[in-house]
Amino acid sequence: MRKASGCGVTFAYGAIRGLRNIGGAVLLTMTAAQAQTVTIAALGDSLTAGYGLDQGQGLVPQLEQWLRDQGADVTIINAGVSGDTTAGGLARVGWTLTSQVDAMIVALGGNDFLRGLDPAVSRANLDGILAAGQQAGVPMLLVGLEVGANYGPAYKRDFEANYTDLAASYDVPLYRDMFAGMRAVGSDFRAFMQADGIHPSAEGVALIVADIGPAILDLIADVPR
Repeated sequence: MRKASGCGVTFAYGAIRGLRNIGGAVLLTMTAAQAQTVTIAALGDSLTAGYGLDQGQGLVPQLEQWLRDQGADVTIINAGVSGDTTAGGLARVGWTLTSQVDAMIVALGGNDFLRGLDPAVSRANLDGILAAGQQAGVPMLLVGLEVGANYGPAYKRDFEANYTDLAASYDVPLYRDMFAGMRAVGSDFRAFMQADGIHPSAEGVALIVADIGPAILDLIADVPR
């Protein structure tokens, strides 16, 4: 929810004391406009929802805290649903994009891959989500996935191309791989996964947040003031 945070204002006295109320009102209005909290909807699946993690350890709370530590006045809405596919995201995007939402992170597709869904179907769903965001007039960040060749090289190529192609088509920034921050540590990144080997641990989420965080700061900078 957008809200203005107040701050102290010191007024000059003497010759300009008579202008105190007028000048103070102008300054306060400008400060309030500049200090509006940016509200971001994170539309995703279990990776966004924080599956298997204690409250406060999931992606959304860790990312929100990281951004605030950088000085951003931001609130992130956790619109992640465990088990959701791109179809589920498309079904939810309309009521996710309320008038209070200033920007959106789209982080879906992992369950499409795990189920071996046709990449063309996933593409159509992501297309619909981005179209909804575009119609709502909110800046977006599309989060992609680098996947294995479980279903063959053609499937991998087409699946990953969904993100690059749609980001270019809608002229939205692309963060190529949700797990990039974990992969950066090398082959031992599996040590930062939960026992299921699919979802990151709290430490793994911290690696993801540190890597994707700057892209979210850029997203915040794109929000019209």
